[in-house]
Amino acid sequence: MKSAQRVAAHSGLIGTYRLQLGGGFTFDAAINVLPYLAKLGVSHLYLSPILQAAEGSAHGYDVIDHNRLSEELGGEAAYSRFCTAATALGLKQIVDIVPNHMSIHDRRNAWWWDLLEDGPGSRFASYFDVDWDPPESKNRNVLLVPILGDHRGKVLEKREISVRRDGGRFVFRYHEHAVPLAFHSIGQLLNGAADHEPLEPEHKARLQFFADAYRSLPAPALKDAVRRNQHKIVLLDLLGHFFEQAPSAAAAVDRTLATLSDDPAALDDFLNLQHHRLAFWKTGDRELDYRRFFDVNSLVGLRVEHEDVFKDTHRTLERLLRNGCIDGLRVDHIDGLADPERYLERLRALAPKAWVVVEKILARDERLRASWPVHGTTGYDFLNEVNGLFIDPAGEEPFTALFTELTGEKRAFAEVAAEKREAVLKEGLAADVDRLTQLLADACASTRMFRDYTRFDLRQALRVFIAAFPVYRTYVSGGPAHVDDQTWATQAASAAAARRPDLDPELFTMISDCLLGRSEQVASPMFSQRLQQLTSPATAKGVEDTAFYAWSRFIALNEVGGTPQAFGTSIERFHQLNQWAQHHTPARMVATSTHDTKRSEDVRARLAVLTERPDAWATAVKRWKKHNAAKKLDDAPDADAEYLFYQTLVGAWPLTEARAQAFMVKASRESKARTSWVAPNQEYERRVSEFVSACFSDSDFLTDLGRTVDSILAQGEVNSLAQTLLKLTSPGVPDVYQGTELWSLDLVGPDNRREVDWPTRVKLLEELKTVSAEQAMARSREGLPKLLLINRTLELRRRQGASFEGAYEPLTPEGHDAEHLVAYQRGDNVIVAVPRLSGSGANQPEGPTLRLPRGHWSNVLTGERIISERPTAKTLFARFPVALLERVVEKERA
Repeated sequence: MKSAQRVAAHSGLIGTYRLQLGGGFTFDAAINVLPYLAKLGVSHLYLSPILQAAEGSAHGYDVIDHNRLSEELGGEAAYSRFCTAATALGLKQIVDIVPNHMSIHDRRNAWWWDLLEDGPGSRFASYFDVDWDPPESKNRNVLLVPILGDHRGKVLEKREISVRRDGGRFVFRYHEHAVPLAFHSIGQLLNGAADHEPLEPEHKARLQFFADAYRSLPAPALKDAVRRNQHKIVLLDLLGHFFEQAPSAAAAVDRTLATLSDDPAALDDFLNLQHHRLAFWKTGDRELDYRRFFDVNSLVGLRVEHEDVFKDTHRTLERLLRNGCIDGLRVDHIDGLADPERYLERLRALAPKAWVVVEKILARDERLRASWPVHGTTGYDFLNEVNGLFIDPAGEEPFTALFTELTGEKRAFAEVAAEKREAVLKEGLAADVDRLTQLLADACASTRMFRDYTRFDLRQALRVFIAAFPVYRTYVSGGPAHVDDQTWATQAASAAAARRPDLDPELFTMISDCLLGRSEQVASPMFSQRLQQLTSPATAKGVEDTAFYAWSRFIALNEVGGTPQAFGTSIERFHQLNQWAQHHTPARMVATSTHDTKRSEDVRARLAVLTERPDAWATAVKRWKKHNAAKKLDDAPDADAEYLFYQTLVGAWPLTEARAQAFMVKASRESKARTSWVAPNQEYERRVSEFVSACFSDSDFLTDLGRTVDSILAQGEVNSLAQTLLKLTSPGVPDVYQGTELWSLDLVGPDNRREVDWPTRVKLLEELKTVSAEQAMARSREGLPKLLLINRTLELRRRQGASFEGAYEPLTPEGHDAEHLVAYQRGDNVIVAVPRLSGSGANQPEGPTLRLPRGHWSNVLTGERIISERPTAKTLFARFPVALLERVVEKERA
C-alpha cells in the first residue's frame, strides 16, 4: 500500500468533515458553512451522495439517476457554485458513491421504467440483478412489483387499481404508485377505443394507426432494444401531440380506460398482459425476483460487474473527477457487489490518483484484503476498538449478572445473533434463500452423491450455514480461494453442524466446498456468487438491525461492526492494531461517528463510565425499574426494551420526549420481539409510548435520572476528548461527522441527521482565538473543550505532516496505575497521551509517569512547556484532560 500512502500525501489529506446533505441542506446552504470548516482545519469535505435520488430522500442513497446531480440539492449550477467556493478556500471533496443499487419507487428512474415496459427484452435488462427464471413459474419473464396493500383480487374488487393516461403515456395507478404499461397492451387499448367509442372517421383512423404501430413495434429483445426504444420515443411524442390536437379522441380513450378500470375481471386479464406482476407487498419477501439492498424492496441491485453498467453508472462521476474538485471516493456497501475486487480495479483505473475508502464491516480479527486497490475502510473497525479502550473489562461479570436478573436472558450474544440471522433468512430474505436453494438443487441434481437431498434439506442447511458465518462475506471469484475465505467457510460449516446435529454434516461441508469452488462434484459459480452476496445482508439485518436491539447487556458495544461479547480493548491490542494499520493501511479513514452509527461517540463515551461503576449502576436501574413498574401496561415495554430505555436516557440525556419516543418505537420494531416494521403491533407500540410519556412526566424519576447522569458527566466528557484525540492522531485520515465537534448526543438515524446549529459553532470557533485551555474547560457544557481539541490538533496535523506519515511508536507508562494511561509517538515530533478508565487513578498524585524522548516539548492544547523528562499523568493533564505534545526546536544562542 505504499502507492496509496503517496496518493494520500499528495492529496494533502489532513482531515475530512462529513456533510449530510438533504432535508433542505442544499449545495447553496452548504456554501455558507465552508468558511467555518476551513477555519476548523479540515482539508476535505466528505459529502453524502450527490446524484439524483428518489423524491423526498433524506440521505441520498436511493439514487434514481447516476447521470444527473440532485435537483433537490440544487443541480449542476448550485454544485458548480459549491465547488468554486470550496476551491477558493482550499477545500477539496470526498464523495459518497452508491454502486450497488438504485431506487425503483420513483418513475424518474428511466432505466427501471423501461424494464417494466419491456421486461427481459429491455435494453436495461442486464443492468439490474433480476432473475427472469425464478422457482415460481408464475413469475418467469415477469417482474414482481409487490406494492399492493392486499391480495390483487381484493384490490381489484375495491377498484383501487386504475389505468390512466398522461398525455401520450399510460400507467397503472395504485394510490401513490405509478407503473407503466407494456407497449403492445397500449395498442389493444387504442384499438378498443377506436372500435367502441363514437369518433370522427379521421380520429378513428388515427387511433387504429397508432394501435397498429404499437403492436408492430420490434419485439422486446436485446438485439433490437435500441431501435425499439427509438420507435417508442417517436410514438409517445406523436400520440401525445395527437391527443392535444384531438381532445375528443383523448376523451374517448379516457372513457375506455375508465370502463376497463371499473371491470375487475377485464382489468385482471389486462394486467396479465404486462411484463410485470402487481402483487401484495407481503409476497416480496417470499417471491421477489430481484436482488435488493438488504431487504428493502424499493432498492434493486445493479449488475455493476458488467462493463456497460459500470460505464453508465460512473460517467458523471468520471467527469467530476476530471474537473479536479473531487479528490476521493467513499464506496458504499462494497460487500453487495458480485466481485468487489474487480469493481475496485475498474474504479482505480477510472480514478488512478483518488483517495478511495470502502464501507467494509470487518469482524473483530478480520483484516481488509491487501489486494484491493484502496486506502482502507471507512473506519468502523477503529471506532469499535477505540470505544472498547474506555470500557472496563472488570465490569463484564456484574453487567452480565444485572442483564440476566433484569431480563431473564441467559444466552450468550452469539447464540442470539445466530437465531436472529436465521429468522431474517426465513422472513425478510426468504426469496433470496429460495433462489439460492434452486441453484444448489440444480447443482446437486447432477451428482449421485447429493441428488437425493430435498429442497427442504437444502433450504434448512443454507439458512443454518449462513447464520453461522463468522464474517460478513468471502470473496471467492474464479481462482483458488484465499486462505481467509477457506478459514471462514470451514468455521461456518463446523458451527452449523454443531448447531443442527439433526442435519447431515456432509451437507454443510458440501455447501462450504461449493462456496469455495473446490467441489468437483457440485460446481456452481453462480451459487458461490449469490451465497457471498447474501451473507452480508443476513448479518446486517439479523445482527445489527435485530440482535443489537434484542440483547441489551451494554448498548455502547452494540455498534455497527461491533462485537458485543468483547467487553473492552486492551492498550496492547490498541497499539498492535494501530501499528498494523500504519504498515498496511496508513491512509485509511478513522471515524468515531457516522450517519449509520447506532449512537454517537459522546453517548458511547458517557456510557463507558458505567462499566467502572457497575454496583452503583445496578442499584440505580433496579430503583428505576421498581419506581416505574406501575407505569407499565401488559408488560410494555418488555424487560429488555425497558433496560435499553434506561441506558439510552443516561447516555443521551438531556433529550426531548419526542426523540425518546421515536427511538423506542424504532428500537422495538428492530428487535422484532413484540412488533416489527413488517407487522407493526400498534397496541404494543402505543403502550411503550405511554410508558415513555409517563416517565417524562415523573419529576421524581427525572430528578433521580439527572443525579446519575451528573455523577458520570465529567468523566464521560474526558472519555470523549480522549477518543477524539486518538482518532485525530492514529494512523489514517480522521473524519469529523457533522456537528460532533461539539458534544453530540445523537441516536440512530434519522436522529443523527438533525439540523446542525452552525451559527453557534461559528461563534465558538471565533472565540477560541482568545480562549485558553482552562477557560475552555470552564465552559465545558458548551462543548468548547472538544472544539478546541479538534481545531488545534488539525492545525498540528497540517504543521507536522511528516510526523503523521511517519512511524507509530507506543510509549510505555511507568509506575502506579500505568494501565490507565495510553501514549504513543508519531514520527519524530508528536506525542499523544490520554487517560483511560480515569475514575480509577490516572489523574491521582500517585498516577503513572511517562518517559519522554529526548528534546524539548510543548503541549499544543495548553501552550505550556513540559519541563520534566518524566512528567506524571497529573502534570500532563493538569490544565486539560488530554495531552498533545510537539517537539520544540530551540534557536541557537548568539
